[in-house]
Amino acid sequence: MSTANEAPIYAQLIRERGDVPGQTRREAEQIHRELARVLGPAPWTAAGGGLR
Repeated sequence: MSTANEAPIYAQLIRERGDVPGQTRREAEQIHRELARVLGPAPWTAAGGGLR
């Protein structure tokens, strides 16, 4: 993934619009943590592994 230092247009977009990809990633991680807390681990991540 490019950073603002590597792509001047990206730095300009962040200044104008905010870091939308970063904000989206943080929100998705928060939702993932909340779902894991409420629903527990997914069956395919349980010990023994593999999809069933």
